[in-house]
Amino acid sequence: MLYLDQPAWPWRGRLWSHLISDVSYAELHAFAEALGAPRRGFDRDHYDIPADRFESAVWLGARVVPSRELVRLLHDAGLRRPKHLVSPRASTAR
Repeated sequence: MLYLDQPAWPWRGRLWSHLISDVSYAELHAFAEALGAPRRGFDRDHYDIPADRFESAVWLGARVVPSRELVRLLHDAGLRRPKHLVSPRASTAR
């Protein structure tokens, strides 16, 4: 299943959401590709999705949950990659 939070994270004059999978990174990458999100939007365990793609992500099937729920889902699935535990090179591995 794919999940995202509300676009509430400001960066470069835009608001952003976080998109995750509780199944696999392969599922996450495939969904992001269908959404038209560039691979550079992948950050360790999630994609950063701009607010203008939020409705498309929901239409494609992503479920909207609170930000804390995203973290819990990643932990429960064993897919959480905290910044302090990931080397810079590991975050680009697919």
